[in-house]
Amino acid sequence: MHRIISCCANNDYSLWLQFDDGVKGIVNLYDLVGVGIFSAWRDIEIFKKINIDPIKETVSWEGGIDLDSNVLHEYLASKAQEAMLH
Repeated sequence: MHRIISCCANNDYSLWLQFDDGVKGIVNLYDLVGVGIFSAWRDIEIFKKINIDPIKETVSWEGGIDLDSNVLHEYLASKAQEAMLH
C-alpha cells in the first residue's frame, strides 16, 4: 500500500496528490459531488478541508468521508504510464 504524503483540494473538485513512491498528479472528483455521502461537498469549503488520515493513510474529510488510496494510486500511475506512451 502506498502512502499519500501530500495533498491539496482545488476549487474545481479535483485533488492534487503525491505518494511516497513519487507518483503524483490530479484526480477529478467532480462527478461524486452531491452523490450519497458526498452531498456535503456541495459546499466547496467542506471539500477543501481535506486531511491525510494517519491511521488509514489516505485522504479524508469530516463526516467519515475517505477515499481508497490504492485506487487513487492506481489511477495516477496508469495516467502517468499512458502519458509516456503518447
